[in-house]
Amino acid sequence: MKKFLETYAPWIALLLLLILCVITCESFRIPANYAVMLRQACYTGIIAVGMTFVIGAGGIDLSVGSIFALSGVAAFKLAPLCASSPGGVFASVVLLALLTGAVCGAVNGALAGFAKLPPFIVTLGTMSIFRSLALYSGEAGRVGLNNAPLAALDSAGTVWIFLVCAGAGALILSRTVFGVRVRATGSNEKVARFSGIGTGAIRFQTYLYTGLLCALSALLWGGRLGGISSANDGMGAELDAIAAVIVGGTSMSGGKASVTGTLAGILILTVISNALVAWGISPRLQECVKGAVIIIAVLSQYRKER
Repeated sequence: MKKFLETYAPWIALLLLLILCVITCESFRIPANYAVMLRQACYTGIIAVGMTFVIGAGGIDLSVGSIFALSGVAAFKLAPLCASSPGGVFASVVLLALLTGAVCGAVNGALAGFAKLPPFIVTLGTMSIFRSLALYSGEAGRVGLNNAPLAALDSAGTVWIFLVCAGAGALILSRTVFGVRVRATGSNEKVARFSGIGTGAIRFQTYLYTGLLCALSALLWGGRLGGISSANDGMGAELDAIAAVIVGGTSMSGGKASVTGTLAGILILTVISNALVAWGISPRLQECVKGAVIIIAVLSQYRKER
């Protein structure tokens, strides 16, 4: 029973939170609102899937919001120069975004994985670098792109893409050799290295994977809004992604990770954000709540480890 509660604690917490919200908020009694909340969760949720791998391997990535912005700005600005037809622009924007996200993730992975620099310091630095590049490329403004196929992809496929990413991430983390090596690297890097695991390569791959997911999220977000803001979009995404991962049960020290728990975590944060609005609490206090949730989740993990 204790193991069951520990495994499904995030989902139990989500269920209890929903019951409270249904009792106290009229908007939570409207079924259509749940579809809206699920779509709201998708953009950060896709990033959080990658963050689960990074933290599970004992790392951290503070640059995901900046990668999100830079991938979108670079792709949306250059795609019209590569093609003129809607289909050609769509293919170009997808390839350019994924390429930019992969390069950014590779930079983080090379510095944190192969160069063995502290991931916190590395990604703190690249967070500023990537955001500055996005601001420079986008002239500190919004880069627009009206592309019908991209808009159609977002409206019809965002939730499905998110669920596919989460499902694939859960299978990779729990059912593959790579997933075992990710957890082993996060649990004890020295022992993992003595066991023949290339811990630097494993961390490199987790950052590369996260960069690609940041780019995918930027594509969907830009398709929804018809552009990307180099100054505002992606701001705070690192806090939301880390919060979702920690609330979902992944250990901050690495070694223990769950993508399904992260899925529950991002849904919990989305429900809390909507509930705060429904309860009439100022949006300026939402970050306080997220910070408190992170502290409570980490404190709970710390007590279990003790």
